Amino acid sequence: MATYKSKMRAMIEARCPQCRIGRMFIGGTYGFKKQRTNDVCPYCGLEFEIEPGYFYAAMYVSYAMAVLEVIVIGMLIYLVTSSESPWLYSAVIFVMIVLLAPFNYRYSRLILLFYLTPKIKYHPKYEQDEHV
Repeated sequence: MATYKSKMRAMIEARCPQCRIGRMFIGGTYGFKKQRTNDVCPYCGLEFEIEPGYFYAAMYVSYAMAVLEVIVIGMLIYLVTSSESPWLYSAVIFVMIVLLAPFNYRYSRLILLFYLTPKIKYHPKYEQDEHV
């Protein structure tokens, strides 16, 4: 018998929002294999891109994530260095945004599907026969 996965745990593990079992991505967030979003859930068959161009909305989520990251990184730079050099801030923030881009790509899509898409609901019927 499958164990119930919370919404947050399923999102962190990049699982399908409908069954919370199937993987939403091929490849890891960071690694040598390029990460790619599956077209459908390999377990329950949910089509992730609900309509053509649906994931363009994830760009807005990714933008909000990047703004929050820039604010936090800027505050951390100031707390650690107390520097007022715009070059230091620009260089560190640029490097961090590039390093966080794969994370933002993955989790902006997951946040969109898990929290901002009312059409997709969790169905506990899938946990009865988990074989993955």
